[in-house]
Amino acid sequence: MEGEENGNKKKGKQMMEITGYVRVRSHVPEVKVADPEYNCERILKAIDSAENDGVDILVMPELCITGYTCGDLFEQELLLEKSDKALRRICEETEGNGILIVVGAPVRTFGRLYNCGIAIQGGEILGAVPKIHIPNYSEFYEKRWFESGKGITGETIDLAGYKVAFGTDLLFEHEGVKTGIEICEDLWVPEPPSGKLAMGGAEVIANLSASDELIGKQDYIVSLIRQQSARCRCVYAYASAGWGESSTDLVFSGKTIIGENGIADGQNLRFETGEMTLTKDVDIEKLRNERRKYNTFFDDAEYTLRIIERNKGERKNEKITPDIRPDAYPFVPGDRERLKERCEEIINIQAYGLIRRLEAIGCKRAVVGISGGLDSTLALLVTVKAFDKRGISRKGITGVTMPGLATTSRTKNNATALMEELGVTVKEIAIGEAVAQHFKDIGHDPKKYDATYENSQARERTQILMDLANKENGIVIGTGDMSELALGWCTYNGDHMSMYGVNAGIPKTLVKHLVKWFASQADEKTAAILNDIIATPISPELVPSGNDDISQKTEDLVGPYELHDFFMYHMLRNGFRPKKIYQLAKIAFAGKYEASTIKKWLREFYRRFFSQQFKRSCMPDGPKVGSVSLSPRGDWRMPSDATARIWTEEAENLG
Repeated sequence: MEGEENGNKKKGKQMMEITGYVRVRSHVPEVKVADPEYNCERILKAIDSAENDGVDILVMPELCITGYTCGDLFEQELLLEKSDKALRRICEETEGNGILIVVGAPVRTFGRLYNCGIAIQGGEILGAVPKIHIPNYSEFYEKRWFESGKGITGETIDLAGYKVAFGTDLLFEHEGVKTGIEICEDLWVPEPPSGKLAMGGAEVIANLSASDELIGKQDYIVSLIRQQSARCRCVYAYASAGWGESSTDLVFSGKTIIGENGIADGQNLRFETGEMTLTKDVDIEKLRNERRKYNTFFDDAEYTLRIIERNKGERKNEKITPDIRPDAYPFVPGDRERLKERCEEIINIQAYGLIRRLEAIGCKRAVVGISGGLDSTLALLVTVKAFDKRGISRKGITGVTMPGLATTSRTKNNATALMEELGVTVKEIAIGEAVAQHFKDIGHDPKKYDATYENSQARERTQILMDLANKENGIVIGTGDMSELALGWCTYNGDHMSMYGVNAGIPKTLVKHLVKWFASQADEKTAAILNDIIATPISPELVPSGNDDISQKTEDLVGPYELHDFFMYHMLRNGFRPKKIYQLAKIAFAGKYEASTIKKWLREFYRRFFSQQFKRSCMPDGPKVGSVSLSPRGDWRMPSDATARIWTEEAENLG
């Protein structure tokens, strides 16, 4: 037995000395979504391991530098910058390394963003190959961020401080073996790019993929790889995204498959936590012989490809101080007449959206919870306008005031008076006894003013509204605004939920102007009520003060909404990084807020924005009214478990 073991070891040691063999590895590193620095560490560890194992070609998944499931975070300048820095670090730490390394990363060039496979060797980027076929169906919507690389050939671009070849006409030669790159969907089309790459000389095809799990999909992918490796008479190394990718709507279990001339074996076990690796020694010499033997292989070989030579280019950064005057209220036009026109247009959008929803479901009744605050007031006014436009009696609107454990007489009286003046059906349903019973049922101390104390009240109110809407064959109109959604300042399945959210696209700094517009159109008594509501401090009124004053003020807890709306606008609309937003805010709010105050609330904004995405991922339908929206079905598609670290770290380290 000892002799057999020694013999086997000797045979294994000699195997790589046989001419024509190349060791190929497909590796799926663990990632953190939107954290290139962490992902870079995992990739470097994978490279070290591959070097120790004598790997010649190492293939990793699509967009593995950033994570595939970043969603609209791909529009963020900071993420793209960190991705470039990660690429550069990989180069710096692999200088002298002979492995051909293929990783996935977003690449900015020509004023566009491309989903690319990046070839690195010997501490240099050899080239970047853009994905050609960009899926935009079912669970995929990549055209939202990425451009197709179709037709791009012969180009050279700046990437991570290097001058590198860019295009779909690239082959990367290593130890005499030529490797081509295609990305995920490119394999699924009638004429995959790998066919032309193979006819142009590619012997290994690296496919960087991010394919989610569906019933039966694994077998189909293996079949594709088997067939393509047979048609191309090549090695087909496939690495697909895995552990660490967002599970918001999809599951990525990690796939490492290597096909060789019609044989696709050794697929790793799926649904394992952690990293996946598959290594195969492939006979390139045999493939070359096959191609020569079956001489029809090159019949259509008219595709001229570039074989890349190494080159470097250093980039210098020049710092300038711009002469700018950023608007402190980007959602609110400064011109009074323009503001008036904007308010009227927005209100019409809100009302029209609600009319269309009511028509679509054949409904003529609505239920609105009225607190006496700005948001619920706006929702009620919009609902009244919608009913008036359709000639439906305002009595079909049931306004419900639900005084609780901390409701003040000011807000309660304003809520009741407004409903009466507008002529809607008025209901008052106190929640005190129901909440007290609930505390008893769940064993909560009613003297403990914590999240349970507050959220129980919010959910009790939502339950009343939902059940009442069922009873009256109506729908619940949501009252929450976009600023609250950005901060997650709403109770999950409480005020967070409705059947149609008319305010979902309205930032807090604009809400009061919309209510002012209604006041300008109203009779004297109604206008007086609306103006007092505008002057009332913003508060959830969930914690008792011991008197009839509003003690729980939202902006004391989460920060000034004018700052948060400024932050939100420049993050979502412009993709600015924390450092730039901070610099702009210091100019915009000079004389009103100290730099330390802006810094404090900017940090809080990023913390809350990332941690509260799960609420936005399942928010109700509601109309978009401006260039910024948080709808998960429209403008902002972000994984609920994206990593906030690079944003929060920059916000923490602001000078």
